[in-house]
Amino acid sequence: MAWRGQLSRNLKELRILFCQTSPASSSARAFVERNYKDLKTLNPKFPILIRECNGTRPQLWARYDMGVERGIHLEGLTEEQISKAVEDLVKLGAALKG
Repeated sequence: MAWRGQLSRNLKELRILFCQTSPASSSARAFVERNYKDLKTLNPKFPILIRECNGTRPQLWARYDMGVERGIHLEGLTEEQISKAVEDLVKLGAALKG
């Protein structure tokens, strides 16, 4: 899980959007509850934005250099799949730099 410490090196910002109550957002909420503290501890100055809004479909957005953004819809994904999606976005950031 070395990618967890690489957020601030490969991304400019990470945004997670979800609904506070909908079943479709339950995995996204669980991911934030279980992983936010660890990610923030490893990347203390890195902006991890959590956006909760009633009726919002769960999404994950990564912002890279030069304003490039990539988004993933999280509806139907498990918590482990969301973790893998974040890992993939971090690896993409490394590839964009290289």
